[in-house]
Amino acid sequence: MTDCWETMIQRARELAVKSESTRELLTFYHALLQSQKEVYDFLRSRREWLPTGSLAQDLPVFRDHLHVIFRTVESNGPSPLAEEAKDLQSSDSEIMEEMLMTYWRSPSDAQFFAKASLQPYARWLAESGGRAIDKIGGPIDKTFDRQENRCPFCGGMPQVSFLKIAEESSESGNRHLVCATCLTDWPFRRVVCAFCLEERPSMLGYFHTPEYDHVRIEACDTCKHYIKGVDLTRFGFAVPLVDEVAAAALDVWAGEHGYTKIELNLVGI
Repeated sequence: MTDCWETMIQRARELAVKSESTRELLTFYHALLQSQKEVYDFLRSRREWLPTGSLAQDLPVFRDHLHVIFRTVESNGPSPLAEEAKDLQSSDSEIMEEMLMTYWRSPSDAQFFAKASLQPYARWLAESGGRAIDKIGGPIDKTFDRQENRCPFCGGMPQVSFLKIAEESSESGNRHLVCATCLTDWPFRRVVCAFCLEERPSMLGYFHTPEYDHVRIEACDTCKHYIKGVDLTRFGFAVPLVDEVAAAALDVWAGEHGYTKIELNLVGI
Protein backbone atom coordinates (compact mmCIF):
# COMPACT_ATOMS: atom_id res chain seq x y z
CA MET A 1 0.00 0.00 0.00
CA THR A 2 3.00 2.33 0.42
CA ASP A 3 3.41 2.25 -3.35
CA CYS A 4 -0.33 2.75 -3.75
CA TRP A 5 -0.28 5.83 -1.51
CA GLU A 6 2.65 7.18 -3.51
CA THR A 7 0.69 6.48 -6.70
CA MET A 8 -2.27 8.48 -5.38
CA ILE A 9 0.00 11.36 -4.40
CA GLN A 10 1.65 11.41 -7.82
CA ARG A 11 -1.69 11.22 -9.62
CA ALA A 12 -3.11 14.10 -7.58
CA ARG A 13 -0.05 16.17 -8.44
CA GLU A 14 -0.41 15.42 -12.15
CA LEU A 15 -4.11 16.19 -12.29
CA ALA A 16 -3.72 19.40 -10.29
CA VAL A 17 -1.40 20.71 -13.00
CA LYS A 18 -3.72 19.66 -15.84
CA SER A 19 -7.08 20.71 -14.45
CA GLU A 20 -7.65 24.38 -13.72
CA SER A 21 -11.23 23.84 -12.55
CA THR A 22 -10.28 21.35 -9.81
CA ARG A 23 -6.73 22.51 -9.12
CA GLU A 24 -7.55 23.86 -5.69
CA LEU A 25 -9.34 20.65 -4.66
CA LEU A 26 -6.55 18.44 -5.97
CA THR A 27 -3.80 20.55 -4.39
CA PHE A 28 -5.50 20.16 -1.02
CA TYR A 29 -6.07 16.44 -1.59
CA HIS A 30 -2.43 16.01 -2.59
CA ALA A 31 -1.27 17.55 0.69
CA LEU A 32 -3.78 15.49 2.66
CA LEU A 33 -2.62 12.25 1.02
CA GLN A 34 0.97 13.07 1.94
CA SER A 35 0.02 13.53 5.60
CA GLN A 36 -1.99 10.30 5.58
CA LYS A 37 0.99 8.48 4.14
CA GLU A 38 3.11 9.75 7.03
CA VAL A 39 0.67 8.22 9.51
CA TYR A 40 0.50 4.97 7.54
CA ASP A 41 4.30 4.74 7.30
CA PHE A 42 4.59 5.40 11.04
CA LEU A 43 2.22 2.52 11.81
CA ARG A 44 3.81 0.22 9.28
CA SER A 45 7.32 0.85 10.61
CA ARG A 46 6.51 0.02 14.25
CA ARG A 47 8.71 -2.89 15.21
CA GLU A 48 7.21 -5.78 17.12
CA TRP A 49 3.76 -4.21 16.95
CA LEU A 50 0.69 -4.96 14.91
CA PRO A 51 -2.77 -3.42 15.31
CA THR A 52 -5.00 -5.50 17.56
CA GLY A 53 -8.24 -4.88 15.72
CA SER A 54 -9.51 -2.78 18.64
CA LEU A 55 -9.20 0.95 18.02
CA ALA A 56 -9.51 1.67 21.75
CA GLN A 57 -6.36 -0.38 22.36
CA ASP A 58 -4.47 0.81 19.29
CA LEU A 59 -5.25 4.52 19.38
CA PRO A 60 -2.65 5.46 22.06
CA VAL A 61 0.05 4.14 19.71
CA PHE A 62 -0.64 6.66 16.95
CA ARG A 63 -2.97 9.32 18.40
CA ASP A 64 -0.25 11.96 18.78
CA HIS A 65 0.97 11.30 15.25
CA LEU A 66 -2.41 12.36 13.83
CA HIS A 67 -1.48 15.99 14.37
CA VAL A 68 0.40 15.86 11.07
CA ILE A 69 -3.00 15.57 9.38
CA PHE A 70 -4.50 18.42 11.41
CA ARG A 71 -1.52 20.68 10.68
CA THR A 72 -1.80 19.90 6.99
CA VAL A 73 -5.49 20.81 6.95
CA GLU A 74 -4.83 23.98 8.92
CA SER A 75 -2.21 25.05 6.37
CA ASN A 76 -3.86 23.86 3.16
CA GLY A 77 -7.56 23.33 3.75
CA PRO A 78 -10.53 25.65 3.20
CA SER A 79 -11.17 28.15 5.99
CA PRO A 80 -13.86 26.22 7.91
CA LEU A 81 -11.76 23.04 8.00
CA ALA A 82 -8.60 24.99 8.79
CA GLU A 83 -10.27 26.60 11.80
CA GLU A 84 -11.61 23.28 13.01
CA ALA A 85 -8.17 21.71 12.63
CA LYS A 86 -6.67 24.48 14.74
CA ASP A 87 -9.29 23.96 17.46
CA LEU A 88 -8.80 20.19 17.51
CA GLN A 89 -5.06 20.54 17.98
CA SER A 90 -5.61 22.61 21.10
CA SER A 91 -8.47 20.50 22.47
CA ASP A 92 -8.27 17.82 25.14
CA SER A 93 -7.17 14.41 23.94
CA GLU A 94 -10.47 12.98 25.23
CA ILE A 95 -12.38 15.06 22.67
CA MET A 96 -10.30 13.69 19.82
CA GLU A 97 -10.59 10.14 21.10
CA GLU A 98 -14.36 10.41 21.38
CA MET A 99 -14.56 11.77 17.82
CA LEU A 100 -12.49 8.91 16.46
CA MET A 101 -14.29 6.20 18.40
CA THR A 102 -17.68 7.54 17.34
CA TYR A 103 -16.65 7.39 13.69
CA TRP A 104 -15.11 3.94 14.07
CA ARG A 105 -18.35 2.52 15.45
CA SER A 106 -20.60 4.34 12.98
CA PRO A 107 -18.74 5.94 10.04
CA SER A 108 -20.20 9.06 8.45
CA ASP A 109 -18.89 11.04 5.49
CA ALA A 110 -19.77 14.20 7.42
CA GLN A 111 -16.96 13.46 9.91
CA PHE A 112 -14.04 14.69 7.83
CA PHE A 113 -11.27 14.63 10.43
CA ALA A 114 -12.15 11.21 11.79
CA LYS A 115 -12.38 9.76 8.30
CA ALA A 116 -9.08 11.29 7.17
CA SER A 117 -7.33 10.26 10.40
CA LEU A 118 -8.49 6.65 10.50
CA GLN A 119 -8.04 5.69 6.85
CA PRO A 120 -4.29 4.97 7.33
CA TYR A 121 -4.96 2.93 10.47
CA ALA A 122 -7.84 1.00 8.93
CA ARG A 123 -5.82 0.28 5.81
CA TRP A 124 -2.85 -1.06 7.79
CA LEU A 125 -5.22 -3.12 9.96
CA ALA A 126 -6.72 -4.69 6.84
CA GLU A 127 -3.31 -5.35 5.31
CA SER A 128 -1.49 -6.66 8.36
CA GLY A 129 -4.22 -8.87 9.78
CA GLY A 130 -3.29 -7.57 13.22
CA ARG A 131 -3.14 -9.83 16.23
CA ALA A 132 -6.81 -10.10 17.12
CA ILE A 133 -8.93 -9.86 14.00
CA ASP A 134 -12.27 -11.52 14.69
CA LYS A 135 -13.17 -14.99 13.45
CA ILE A 136 -14.83 -13.73 10.28
CA GLY A 137 -12.06 -11.37 9.30
CA GLY A 138 -12.96 -7.92 10.63
CA PRO A 139 -12.01 -5.57 13.49
CA ILE A 140 -13.00 -6.98 16.87
CA ASP A 141 -14.69 -3.80 18.15
CA LYS A 142 -16.97 -3.14 15.17
CA THR A 143 -20.34 -4.69 14.47
CA PHE A 144 -21.93 -4.40 11.05
CA ASP A 145 -24.22 -6.22 8.69
CA ARG A 146 -22.32 -8.17 6.08
CA GLN A 147 -23.83 -7.16 2.78
CA GLU A 148 -22.36 -7.41 -0.70
CA ASN A 149 -22.37 -3.62 -1.13
CA ARG A 150 -20.49 -2.99 2.13
CA CYS A 151 -16.78 -3.55 2.72
CA PRO A 152 -16.24 -7.22 3.65
CA PHE A 153 -13.48 -6.24 6.08
CA CYS A 154 -14.86 -3.27 8.04
CA GLY A 155 -18.40 -2.70 6.78
CA GLY A 156 -17.58 0.69 5.27
CA MET A 157 -19.60 2.32 2.51
CA PRO A 158 -18.24 2.30 -1.05
CA GLN A 159 -16.40 5.49 -2.06
CA VAL A 160 -15.95 4.77 -5.75
CA SER A 161 -16.31 1.88 -8.18
CA PHE A 162 -13.90 0.87 -10.89
CA LEU A 163 -13.79 -1.45 -13.87
CA LYS A 164 -10.76 -3.49 -14.74
CA ILE A 165 -10.01 -6.34 -17.12
CA ALA A 166 -11.41 -9.45 -15.48
CA GLU A 167 -9.34 -12.54 -14.89
CA GLU A 168 -10.48 -15.58 -16.83
CA SER A 169 -11.30 -17.41 -13.58
CA SER A 170 -13.41 -14.56 -12.21
CA GLU A 171 -17.11 -15.25 -11.71
CA SER A 172 -18.04 -11.76 -10.51
CA GLY A 173 -17.15 -9.69 -13.56
CA ASN A 174 -14.70 -6.82 -13.52
CA ARG A 175 -16.41 -4.24 -11.33
CA HIS A 176 -14.99 -3.47 -7.89
CA LEU A 177 -15.97 -1.13 -5.07
CA VAL A 178 -13.45 0.76 -2.90
CA CYS A 179 -14.17 1.14 0.82
CA ALA A 180 -14.34 4.71 2.13
CA THR A 181 -12.98 3.64 5.52
CA CYS A 182 -10.13 1.18 4.95
CA LEU A 183 -9.60 1.57 1.17
CA THR A 184 -10.05 -2.16 0.62
CA ASP A 185 -11.58 -3.05 -2.73
CA TRP A 186 -13.84 -6.00 -3.41
CA PRO A 187 -15.59 -7.48 -6.47
CA PHE A 188 -19.14 -6.40 -7.07
CA ARG A 189 -21.78 -7.20 -9.67
CA ARG A 190 -21.57 -4.91 -12.67
CA VAL A 191 -25.20 -3.98 -13.38
CA VAL A 192 -26.59 -3.31 -9.91
CA CYS A 193 -26.97 -0.25 -7.66
CA ALA A 194 -24.17 -0.04 -5.08
CA PHE A 195 -26.61 1.42 -2.54
CA CYS A 196 -29.99 -0.35 -2.74
CA LEU A 197 -28.96 -3.32 -4.91
CA GLU A 198 -31.48 -2.49 -7.62
CA GLU A 199 -30.91 -4.85 -10.57
CA ARG A 200 -33.42 -3.71 -13.19
CA PRO A 201 -31.45 -2.10 -16.04
CA SER A 202 -34.35 0.29 -16.70
CA MET A 203 -33.79 1.85 -13.25
CA LEU A 204 -30.03 2.23 -13.62
CA GLY A 205 -28.54 5.14 -15.54
CA TYR A 206 -25.08 6.34 -16.52
CA PHE A 207 -23.67 9.74 -17.42
CA HIS A 208 -20.27 10.91 -18.56
CA THR A 209 -18.76 13.64 -20.72
CA PRO A 210 -15.87 13.58 -23.23
CA GLU A 211 -13.83 15.64 -20.76
CA TYR A 212 -13.90 12.72 -18.30
CA ASP A 213 -14.24 9.84 -20.73
CA HIS A 214 -13.03 7.23 -18.23
CA VAL A 215 -15.20 8.45 -15.32
CA ARG A 216 -18.97 8.24 -15.17
CA ILE A 217 -21.93 8.68 -12.87
CA GLU A 218 -23.61 5.39 -11.98
CA ALA A 219 -27.08 6.40 -10.79
CA CYS A 220 -30.15 4.58 -9.54
CA ASP A 221 -33.67 5.88 -10.08
CA THR A 222 -35.06 3.60 -7.38
CA CYS A 223 -33.14 5.03 -4.41
CA LYS A 224 -31.86 8.19 -6.16
CA HIS A 225 -28.26 7.51 -5.07
CA TYR A 226 -25.15 7.44 -7.22
CA ILE A 227 -21.52 6.53 -7.16
CA LYS A 228 -18.77 7.53 -9.57
CA GLY A 229 -17.16 4.77 -11.59
CA VAL A 230 -13.64 4.85 -13.03
CA ASP A 231 -13.02 2.69 -16.10
CA LEU A 232 -9.45 1.41 -15.98
CA THR A 233 -10.05 -0.49 -19.22
CA ARG A 234 -10.32 2.89 -20.96
CA PHE A 235 -7.47 4.58 -19.10
CA GLY A 236 -5.18 2.29 -17.18
CA PHE A 237 -3.16 5.07 -15.57
CA ALA A 238 -6.17 6.40 -13.67
CA VAL A 239 -6.23 6.08 -9.87
CA PRO A 240 -9.88 5.64 -8.83
CA LEU A 241 -9.84 7.61 -5.57
CA VAL A 242 -8.01 10.52 -7.18
CA ASP A 243 -9.68 10.59 -10.58
CA GLU A 244 -13.02 10.53 -8.78
CA VAL A 245 -12.08 13.81 -7.07
CA ALA A 246 -10.83 15.34 -10.32
CA ALA A 247 -14.19 14.68 -12.01
CA ALA A 248 -16.05 16.93 -9.58
CA ALA A 249 -18.09 18.43 -12.43
CA LEU A 250 -19.96 15.14 -12.71
CA ASP A 251 -21.11 15.50 -9.11
CA VAL A 252 -22.63 18.86 -10.00
CA TRP A 253 -24.63 17.20 -12.78
CA ALA A 254 -25.80 14.45 -10.42
CA GLY A 255 -26.91 16.94 -7.77
CA GLU A 256 -28.81 19.00 -10.32
CA HIS A 257 -30.68 15.86 -11.38
CA GLY A 258 -31.72 14.93 -7.87
CA TYR A 259 -29.20 12.22 -7.03
CA THR A 260 -27.40 11.88 -3.68
CA LYS A 261 -23.88 10.51 -3.52
CA ILE A 262 -23.47 7.28 -1.55
CA GLU A 263 -20.35 8.59 0.17
CA LEU A 264 -18.76 12.04 -0.01
CA ASN A 265 -15.03 11.96 -0.67
CA LEU A 266 -12.39 13.61 1.52
CA VAL A 267 -12.74 16.97 -0.21
CA GLY A 268 -16.43 17.00 0.57
CA ILE A 269 -17.77 16.18 -2.90
